[in-house]
Amino acid sequence: MSSTTRTASTGRVSHRILWGVQILIGLFLVIGSAMPKFFGEAYAVDIFTRIGAGQWFRYLVGVLELAGGIGLLTPWLAAPAALGLMGLMIGAAFTQAVVLDAPAMVLTPAILFVLLAAVAWGRREQFAQVLEIAAKPLSRNVVA
Repeated sequence: MSSTTRTASTGRVSHRILWGVQILIGLFLVIGSAMPKFFGEAYAVDIFTRIGAGQWFRYLVGVLELAGGIGLLTPWLAAPAALGLMGLMIGAAFTQAVVLDAPAMVLTPAILFVLLAAVAWGRREQFAQVLEIAAKPLSRNVVA
């Protein structure tokens, strides 16, 4: 097996692994995390009551999780969604450790953060393409 074939094969495998991670996290965020917040599941209501920011914050976090989960399932949005969700996971870890005084609960957002970082890194080329496309209309409007 030549090194070119091996590199292409490794690229396909890593691409499939990333898609698997994106699908699992995306479905978890949409179904397992955002939906309970929208439907007012008792546990979600209780957690946000204990946080003390009000129930509007539960809906906001639900919207961010839903948007991020859908973004992970969209090829050209996967990297920006992963980056945004990494920020959300930092907030979740801080809230669970400091506000809720439950350091053991930090494990879930920490694991998700690492997986999302892998997605963001693995999809960095698509992200660069999105930024390039987004910058084109701006460069036309710049007067020299």
